[in-house]
Amino acid sequence: MSLHTSAHATAGLPRLIADRLVRYGLILALVAVFAAFSLITPTFLTLANLQSILVNNFTLLAIVSIAMTFAVGSGGIDLSVGTAMDFASFAFVSLVLAGQPVALAAFAGLGAGALVGAFNALLISGIGVSPFLATLGTLFIGRSIQQLLTNGGNPVYLPPNGVPEAFRFLGHGTIWGFPVPLATAILIIAIAAVIFARTRFGRIILSIGIQPGVVRYSGIAAPAYIAATFVLVGLIAAAAGLILTATVTVYIPSSGNAFLLNAIGATFIGTTLSPLGRPNVAGTVLGVLLLSIVANGLLLTDLNFYWQQVGTGTLIFAVLALSFINRKAADRA
Repeated sequence: MSLHTSAHATAGLPRLIADRLVRYGLILALVAVFAAFSLITPTFLTLANLQSILVNNFTLLAIVSIAMTFAVGSGGIDLSVGTAMDFASFAFVSLVLAGQPVALAAFAGLGAGALVGAFNALLISGIGVSPFLATLGTLFIGRSIQQLLTNGGNPVYLPPNGVPEAFRFLGHGTIWGFPVPLATAILIIAIAAVIFARTRFGRIILSIGIQPGVVRYSGIAAPAYIAATFVLVGLIAAAAGLILTATVTVYIPSSGNAFLLNAIGATFIGTTLSPLGRPNVAGTVLGVLLLSIVANGLLLTDLNFYWQQVGTGTLIFAVLALSFINRKAADRA
């Protein structure tokens, strides 16, 4: 090796290290946050608290974020995932209160969420409305419908002595000691990973998100795939609505919207794990885990709620900024 080549390789080493640090900034942030809270709060590393992070912080947000990953992966966004959750929750509780079997009520809830997705699909693929405006409209319409159905937004409770065992099992049951809600989230994550990595549907959806023009000129019916994606998004979000309702045994209008911003944040944080900056299941899961740990750790520090939001927002901004800097540097190179 010549002196010039050796000097060039040595000069490029810091750049390579910097690239790797930025590329895997999400993983580094996750490790750093976990270590920081382990040192700051003595109860953070306890088994009970770690289980609480997975069951109470991670599970529902992971399901909603996987739904959002499909929407963003197709080149759009879905602001109505909370509405799909709420409609599923309302249908579920209403049928259980009416004395219908829990299985039937659960299928009806999933159907209600899928209908929200189908309405979005009609607006986006059928009429040509942009995903942002279509799902924003669905969000507002859904909120109004919920107010009308509940006489101004009154919660719908299940009586404590009238909760069926199957209903309780969905929210608080275990399978071989493993919480059912967490098992459901892991199953949905695994199915989503297979869809993106192993199926034609997943590959086409990602291709639409990257190069919609190329997909369109290749003869693929892109609108049909986008429509199916938004129906799937509504269905996945509905699963989160069922679990939420079975956990708290009450339907609260518009409660699903509490997951919207964090789901968007987790999905876009997850794109930093991809060299092309594309949504991916592994990145989304790590993004959800990061936000879950931060939410739990800040709560244990007794920090004011509003400062907790500032801390979460700052962290999201930092991870995304690192990714943006990396891509700009790569483009210049």
